[in-house]
Amino acid sequence: MSLTKPTLPLRALLLIGGGVALAHLLLLRELPAALQVQGEAAPVRALQTRSIPPPPPPVQAAPAPPPPVARPKPRPAPPPVEAPPPSTTVASLETTEPVPAEPAPLPEPPASAPEAPVAAPPTPPPPEPAASAPAPPAPPVLTQATAFVFPAPVRLLYELSGESKKLRYQARGELLWRQDGQHYDAQLQASMLFFGSRTRTSNGQITPSGLAPTRFSDKWRSEQAAHFDQEKHRVTFSANTPEVALQAAAQDQLSVILQIAGMLAADPASYPAGSGIALQTVGPKDADIWAFSVEAPEKIRVPSGELETIKLIRKPRKEFDQKVEIWLAPSLGYLPARLKITNANGDFIDQQLRGVEKP
Repeated sequence: MSLTKPTLPLRALLLIGGGVALAHLLLLRELPAALQVQGEAAPVRALQTRSIPPPPPPVQAAPAPPPPVARPKPRPAPPPVEAPPPSTTVASLETTEPVPAEPAPLPEPPASAPEAPVAAPPTPPPPEPAASAPAPPAPPVLTQATAFVFPAPVRLLYELSGESKKLRYQARGELLWRQDGQHYDAQLQASMLFFGSRTRTSNGQITPSGLAPTRFSDKWRSEQAAHFDQEKHRVTFSANTPEVALQAAAQDQLSVILQIAGMLAADPASYPAGSGIALQTVGPKDADIWAFSVEAPEKIRVPSGELETIKLIRKPRKEFDQKVEIWLAPSLGYLPARLKITNANGDFIDQQLRGVEKP
């Protein structure tokens, strides 16, 4: 008996190898189908990135080029100067860099050549002065009278009409005049029902220069007064306003009418139409110059009848001055037959003679 293993024939080996190869081939063909059953792989999305460049730096405006510098004309070369004699000073052995020379100044014009005129900018016109308020007119020259004739004592009765703040009203008034040749006392009163009365009084002396008041008062609800010091030529006020220096023949706001009446009664020919009368007139708080213009004779009708009169007008000289119109009757000793006062705002009071009585 043989001890060696029996060998397979060659044909059988070839068949076995081919079967094994065929089985592998079939297994590889079925592998994609098996993988498909497990599910498809999630698609891979490509991540795209982009870089954002930094903002460009701000562009700076290029600096304005400097204005061109006018190059001065070169000065003509000076004439050659002879070399000075050798000096005994020893020059420094240190070497320095050359320093640039300063620009040469402009050449001076020849002495004989006139200088070229330089066109100067036109001179602006001087500013116009600001419009200023017109200066008040100079005060008129005061009237100096030397003759006076004052009427005998009398009481004149008046009817008053007026307007105040667009309200018309009626009232009664009277002028009481008394004098004994040395002293006088005058009182002008206006009274209205429910509104009371306003009284102005003036008293003083009768002198060769006419009336010389010592006290003037204006009373309505309260009283304000002016006190005359004829010796010291000054007047003081109870309203504590500054005192005022008295001028010659100064009057108050009531005696001024009586003073003019005495002047006209003494010498009417000296005061024709167109002439003027100016007197310093003191009120309860201050003093001013009252200037009257004499108008032409005028016949008027008042409640007491027709009367021949001479009209005088005191025209306003300043913004808040009153306009005063007086009609003096020669038959009454030149006492007022009518008196009208108009304020700057249009308010007025007009008193007209209605009767004459003894005091």
